[in-house]
Amino acid sequence: MNKTPIWKRNLHVSAVSVFLAGIAFSEVTPFLSLYIDTLGKFSHQELSFWSGAVFSAVYVVAALVSPIWGRLADKKGRKPMILRASLGMAIVFALMGLAQNVWQLLFLRGMQGVFAGFISNSSALVATETPKHKSGKALGIMSSCATGGQLLGPFAGGALSQAFSYRVTFFITGSLLFICFILSIFFIHETDFVPVKEEKRGSAADVIKQFRSGQLILGLLLTTLIIQAANNSINPIVSLYVRSLMHGHGQVVFVSGVIAALPGIATVAAASYFGGLGDRIGTHKIILGGLIGSIILFFLTAFVQNTVELGICRFLIGFTDACLFPQVQTMLTKNSPRELTSRVFSWNQSAMYIGNIAGPVIGSTVSAHLGYNAVFLVTSGIVVINLLLYRTNILKNLAPNAA
Repeated sequence: MNKTPIWKRNLHVSAVSVFLAGIAFSEVTPFLSLYIDTLGKFSHQELSFWSGAVFSAVYVVAALVSPIWGRLADKKGRKPMILRASLGMAIVFALMGLAQNVWQLLFLRGMQGVFAGFISNSSALVATETPKHKSGKALGIMSSCATGGQLLGPFAGGALSQAFSYRVTFFITGSLLFICFILSIFFIHETDFVPVKEEKRGSAADVIKQFRSGQLILGLLLTTLIIQAANNSINPIVSLYVRSLMHGHGQVVFVSGVIAALPGIATVAAASYFGGLGDRIGTHKIILGGLIGSIILFFLTAFVQNTVELGICRFLIGFTDACLFPQVQTMLTKNSPRELTSRVFSWNQSAMYIGNIAGPVIGSTVSAHLGYNAVFLVTSGIVVINLLLYRTNILKNLAPNAA
């Protein structure tokens, strides 16, 4: 009887783990600000400040430390990094449920950033263990599972916090991440890891020189940053845009939640398909189509007249997302030396975190000065710049067999 190949078993277990991790990471989002409000007596302005600081602390710290963990992964392996991230965050989330003041919570959110990297390291392990000609579909599955978990998380977190309490929900979240740790330690096997030699573990500039085209790698990282910023630029104003389209009447919160979830639903449905298609026709073509589609859809969203039209545009944006994030990871895999995959994925993770930070700042600033519609026009313009850079930095430097 044929045994399941190790790479397939790694993919199956990793897919389940990143799904659970996706739930855990987004589970506290619906009530985090409310939890902060229970930790002291804050004015409206103070509560807004602390909410922003606590939310962003994870991304700021993670953007700084991800390259460090990526370098260590090249030396020690991806599995140790997976175990480090899952166990560390399981403990940190449980401790958040014991926080007595907002300073403690802020510190623990920063520590969450220190231990970040579970999904990126799981993806890196799958990317290196999977045959190159199947890596697109495998990473599409990973992206679908992570996105699916992140979609389900807010619903689960809202239900759990209502049924129990904010603090108990943090303990449950920590338990989910501990399950990821158990699954990883017993069922994930890294078979072909070879530590990167000391002379290859130099600075980022030294590592870039080891690629056939450092400009291509930098271009892909810039694509991740810009698309992440573009997608997140509208997050601060989605509910406000919905309220303006509904003229302040109706179930604005419910409709906003549905519209916010639509891109993720489309991404879950399509990521694996586009990954497999990219393996056949070229990943670079899928990314190109995703960028063009994003430009058109962001532009059209600025002119919608009702929430139905907005929902359609946001749902279609999810398909362009499926053409971008997992496909960028696939191209990084195909154009990176196997032993440097973790390092490159850590850079990509940092680019995502920087985009997470920059996007809301752009959206809030533009909407404050030019209105909600302008956010989508500016975002469309940002993706146009990304498309031009993609043609310059990536398509012109692409190896024939690494597309």
